[in-house]
Amino acid sequence: MTRTRRRGPGRPASRPADSHRPGEWVGPSSDGVGFRDAPLGSRLESGAAVLGLSLSAEQAARLAHHAALIAAWNPRLRLTAARTAREAAEGLVLPALAVLRYIPEEGAAVDVGSGAGVPGVPVAVLRPRLRVVLVEASRKKAGFLEIVVRELRLTNAAVLSARAEGLGRSPEHRERYDAATARAVAPLRVLVEYVLPLLRVGGVAALPKGTAAADETAAAAAALRLLGGEAEVHPLAWPQASAVVLVRKVAPTPPGYPRRPGVPQRRPL
Repeated sequence: MTRTRRRGPGRPASRPADSHRPGEWVGPSSDGVGFRDAPLGSRLESGAAVLGLSLSAEQAARLAHHAALIAAWNPRLRLTAARTAREAAEGLVLPALAVLRYIPEEGAAVDVGSGAGVPGVPVAVLRPRLRVVLVEASRKKAGFLEIVVRELRLTNAAVLSARAEGLGRSPEHRERYDAATARAVAPLRVLVEYVLPLLRVGGVAALPKGTAAADETAAAAAALRLLGGEAEVHPLAWPQASAVVLVRKVAPTPPGYPRRPGVPQRRPL
């Protein structure tokens, strides 16, 4: 596998030795949980329950720390419109949990265009037996993801600074993954050219979409047939006006795909 980039995008301003960021790892506590920010962790537990998920205290605390890191780094990296840890938790981290019902418990998964680490980081937190590769073309954002993986102590996650088109042609990655995720990367007819070459036959891609999910799926019909995929739309009760497009890999992707970097976006199938 391509070697990951280890140098991050810099470090936040220093703070007193006895102060801690919300959700920060501070060493094991009496209940075995070493992350702070119980209020935000509790909100995440409640929100996950709406999706039918039960979070352990440690999982909720790790997700809270992820939200805090997004808020801390956002001013310099422009990761999201969220300005606070609470906004990041409610607008990014919690909605990311909606893909979990479609993701296997173990195997290998790839998160394309990971950016702030959603949905890939929450998937890694809640699927500890699943190997998750966070793929991000921007080196600065990949550096941020390295920090997230390190601070959350995600031993099942790795960061790769690369373009999806290149990975889809690499023998190390082509048709090697059981699951794929991607959020707000591109329209579905473009996105399937990124993710289907990475999936083994029988694998699935869980792709969060908004109100246009059905229209995007219809527009992607030709691309799906060509690349070996079938798609169905799963509307979500929460977040409102959202859905997960579930793409199943039913046949091998022809060797000419994905096309060169930038071509899928400029000339969608």
